[in-house]
Amino acid sequence: MEKVIEMVGITKVFPGTIANDNVNFELLQGETHVLLGENGAGKTTLMNILYGLYQPEKGEIRVNGKEAKITNPNDAIKLGIGMVHQHFMLVSNFTIAENIVLGIEPKKGLKIDIAKACKDVKEIADKYGFNINPKDVIEDISVGQQQKVEILKALYRGADVLILDEPTAVLTPQEIEELGVIINNLKAEGKSVILITHKLKEVMKMSDRVTIIRRGKVTGTVNTKETNIDQLAELMVGRKVTLVVNKKEAKVGKEILNIENIEAKDHRGIMAVKGVSLAVRAGEIVGIAGVDGNGQTELVEVLTGLRKPESGKITLNEIDISGKSPRKIADSGVGHIPEDRQKRGLILQYSLFENAVLGTYHKKPFSKGIVMNYNEIRTYCKNIIEEFDVRTPNEEVTAASLSGGNQQKLIAAREIAKDPELLIASQPTRGIDVGAIEYIHKRLVQERDKGKAVLLISLELDEILALSDRIAVMYDGNIVDILDRKDADEKKLGILMAGGTLDKEKEVKTVE
Repeated sequence: MEKVIEMVGITKVFPGTIANDNVNFELLQGETHVLLGENGAGKTTLMNILYGLYQPEKGEIRVNGKEAKITNPNDAIKLGIGMVHQHFMLVSNFTIAENIVLGIEPKKGLKIDIAKACKDVKEIADKYGFNINPKDVIEDISVGQQQKVEILKALYRGADVLILDEPTAVLTPQEIEELGVIINNLKAEGKSVILITHKLKEVMKMSDRVTIIRRGKVTGTVNTKETNIDQLAELMVGRKVTLVVNKKEAKVGKEILNIENIEAKDHRGIMAVKGVSLAVRAGEIVGIAGVDGNGQTELVEVLTGLRKPESGKITLNEIDISGKSPRKIADSGVGHIPEDRQKRGLILQYSLFENAVLGTYHKKPFSKGIVMNYNEIRTYCKNIIEEFDVRTPNEEVTAASLSGGNQQKLIAAREIAKDPELLIASQPTRGIDVGAIEYIHKRLVQERDKGKAVLLISLELDEILALSDRIAVMYDGNIVDILDRKDADEKKLGILMAGGTLDKEKEVKTVE
């Protein structure tokens, strides 16, 4: 097979760090090639160079055997290279068709020909097996659908090489299967795909070859058929990684959180949480499983004060916190790792030390009345950076300069360090590498063993099954069943997540 992309001797330096150190990478026609590595290893930087967002200090890029100067994304697009970023770049109040043709709109006279745009988008969607309606508005569709729009946007512009940055980080198990089918369809058309990912299961399923990057250097390229998950984890992190969570039998204490008949609307005013009741006790992890968009997000927003409930009651240690402000709820002893780290977890233009005290900056020792104690804040931030192995040159850099996984580690560090009575962890390991997943899982279990209550919301069934003592399944705004971990498996949870039921003998009955 011929080489469609060659990157030779690529070096990229940022202040205080070498992101890519003499990296070589090649992509063959019709293959899916995974770039695997820890957070901050330099994978996204390398692909941003290929896409023209960064310029390397040295090295060269060849496309189809010819040296290419890629100074911006337009150069990359002209060479047939498209990129779907981890955080999507869509106009939320535009339709799917409007987003896909944006900048190269078909015209009828001086006006945009929307009918032709919809027809063209439908044709290309059908060709690659995308089930979408061009007239749907972006803000009304799921994250998985939005990702498909980003892929179609690149294909519409003639991409032969598609770079997908953390494509499965925000997808449900079913959507990951769909993405696998889409990638196979693209390969059948002779297109080549580069996946940047941490998820070893998907690497084994979706790739032909894997290139591993560690701390800016390539540590090896392997054929997927000739490797396994444990070997990849070790190549990626540089040590043996335990992918199984070791935890003792839960020692359950008093009830910490009690949710009674909570109802809440979503941003469109439609009822998203429909009479949910749940209790979480000290010393246990309760997992909430469910396909994205079944009310989990709105439930967490109600519990953390970000959304007001329509009715119902929430008590924390028998104190009513229903409808209280986020600060009052946090001060009552609630820690919150939010599902969207950039929107809810960090202020991206602030430094790491400022982000480290969000939610506690008004308390001692960080504040003396109205004056901030910056020496204390910096020392505190250095400690949590070290404890949670957040990869950063120092605590002065902005949160925006960290890789997505290191942003996630900083948030988890901040929330766990608050020592809350109740820790709400919503997608706590979204988009982070196996080494960091292992660490965050260990810390969540430690919190439970210290007698804290942990509410875990995750789209990763493996994570729910590995960590939870009890599992509640949400479907269409309701908790449809609560299982003890010993009674739960992937099949049963999958049936409940799809709206089925289990009878008391745990035999499967599906809802008509």
